[in-house]
Amino acid sequence: MVYLNSFLFPEREAEFNFFINIKRTVYDTYYPFQVLSQKGFTRMDCAPITILYGGNGSGKTTALNIIAEKLALQRQAKYNRSNFFEDYLKYCEADLYNTLPKESRIITSDDVFDYILNIRTVNEGIDEKREEMFEEYLSLKHSQFQLRSLDDYEQLRQVVEARRKTQSRFVRQEMPGNVREYSNGENAFRYFTNQIEENGLYLLDEPENSLSPARQLELVQFIEDSARFFGCQFIISTHSPFLLALKEARIYDLDTQPVVSKKWTELENVRTYYAFFQKYQEEFRN
Repeated sequence: MVYLNSFLFPEREAEFNFFINIKRTVYDTYYPFQVLSQKGFTRMDCAPITILYGGNGSGKTTALNIIAEKLALQRQAKYNRSNFFEDYLKYCEADLYNTLPKESRIITSDDVFDYILNIRTVNEGIDEKREEMFEEYLSLKHSQFQLRSLDDYEQLRQVVEARRKTQSRFVRQEMPGNVREYSNGENAFRYFTNQIEENGLYLLDEPENSLSPARQLELVQFIEDSARFFGCQFIISTHSPFLLALKEARIYDLDTQPVVSKKWTELENVRTYYAFFQKYQEEFRN
């Protein structure tokens, strides 16, 4: 499914005209102006899966945030715009092929990290409460409590439960379970699968962060299935070879000038991995 058919970023001439007309001179940067135009990246034609590839500082995350803000997509973590962000968005154009579903969103690394940290915070609170429950168990088990009125019934129930159960069984019954049944990578993967619903445009910023190679391959399968069977469109910034190998993805190489579309096997990052494993291929055969 394709919702966003193409996206236009301003050309150098349009940016030059903007600079001529402004009178503000106290700023050290005009970000996001001059980031993508210097690479000749002014038009992005989208496929069901479109990838923005490049190293750190290549502008792929900038492009992703520009698209998200222009389309007013949902986001979890707050995005701090620069002074000229609104001015820049006025020069951008989005060609929507289909009505954009309300479920559409951008998912950033900050969103995933915040989710993992929140789980840790919840677990720490549960662990602290569990220690309190251990002490409460002992006090209840040896309590000389007597029922005097119906108002004391809940206290009596806890005393009885403490006396008839072991400490571990009592605490398990009274406490919620830890969310720490999963590793950080597993929680990150679950976050993506929970946030990505059917029929939506999803922008993913370096989703490989926190994911092991095996989890990345699972995410690749999930994205491919979502695009093929569940009406989703994806725009992904990444330099992971696993994600770059997504079937039928259209890849823009932001490390080139001007930016061009390439096959994943032509990308420098992938070629580096390939050369490395070629060098040690004999060791894999032994």
